[in-house]
Amino acid sequence: MAGNLIIMHGGGPTAVINASLYGAIRQAQSSPGVDRVLVAIGGTGGFLREQIKDVTDYADDQLRGLLSSPASAIGTSRDALEKPEYEAMVPILRKHNIQYVLMNGGNGTMDTCGKLYAECAANGIGVIGIPKTMDNDLAVTDHAPGFGSAARYVAGSTAELCCDVEGLPIHVVVLETSGRNAGWLTAAASLATDSYAHGPDLIYLPERDFDQAAFLRDVKKLIDTKGHGVVVASEGLHYAGGKPIVEPIFTVGRATYFGDVGSHLANLIIKELGYKARAEKPGLLGRASILWQSETDRDEAERCGRAAVDAVTAGESGKMVALRRVPGDTYRCETFLADIRQVMMTERKLPEEFINAEGNGITEAFKQWCRPLLGSPLPKLMDLR
Repeated sequence: MAGNLIIMHGGGPTAVINASLYGAIRQAQSSPGVDRVLVAIGGTGGFLREQIKDVTDYADDQLRGLLSSPASAIGTSRDALEKPEYEAMVPILRKHNIQYVLMNGGNGTMDTCGKLYAECAANGIGVIGIPKTMDNDLAVTDHAPGFGSAARYVAGSTAELCCDVEGLPIHVVVLETSGRNAGWLTAAASLATDSYAHGPDLIYLPERDFDQAAFLRDVKKLIDTKGHGVVVASEGLHYAGGKPIVEPIFTVGRATYFGDVGSHLANLIIKELGYKARAEKPGLLGRASILWQSETDRDEAERCGRAAVDAVTAGESGKMVALRRVPGDTYRCETFLADIRQVMMTERKLPEEFINAEGNGITEAFKQWCRPLLGSPLPKLMDLR
């Protein structure tokens, strides 16, 4: 049954969320089952306010810039929706003759996608999720669009930081990375060695309980052997029992504003070991950097957007487009559909085989898994010593 299609963004932007948007719009424009292609301006909140834009007649030269634009070109949100809001969505969908809904986002958005699907099922409205998260913590899919570019940023920036510290070896620098409960992005710092001879000396992940005494022993050994170095730590580090090592500034629902973990660890080194230390925190700079965008990530994001249109217009609903690797010596991924109930609010953490026995570093197995997602080889940084 023909009808209009709408695309919504949810959660934090990435370097390739607009690539999925581009793929979905272009595929929908050419789909005989779609009358008009619509976008919600400002996520679910914008949709509830009926901030809806028709992009059906946009030509490719008007849209192609989405592939190289950071953040969300239509606006996103972190709206905390309850049953009344989901119920209110259905009349709006009917009013605008919307037959197909695509929701592009991470864990929270896939939860929203599943709940909206439950409301829409009896009304014959199809709902499909498009994966997106820099944190790479979505279940079922091999990886999520958005992660590869953020990982490339972390790996490249860590290499540059290591280069700086080796050039002026007078301190220990702590680099704090994003990652609430999963250490995928933190682990990506290990790929700095693809760019520079020296990579991070220590890496701490939220998959392991933080042990302050062990951390100080690790850093003391680093100081005694090298006299300088780079430590990478996740913003989500916590003690046994789950208490964050730095009290969050505030928490609203799933949104947690962590304290400065990097600064806390640098201060520990200064106070407890009496050694010079400083902290760096890319924060939002690494979330949607186009200069570090991975072409592999961009292409897969576009493909997921197109696959979502094909799925929903073919009658699929209550699913999320996911990626799986095709066996072989050359990296290749294909899309498939995952039941949204398998994805909703299920966090995928770094497996044990990707973490070293000491819990302060990353294995070669992770590097081999992650490397193709970064796209083209990282630039080589010189060291003449």
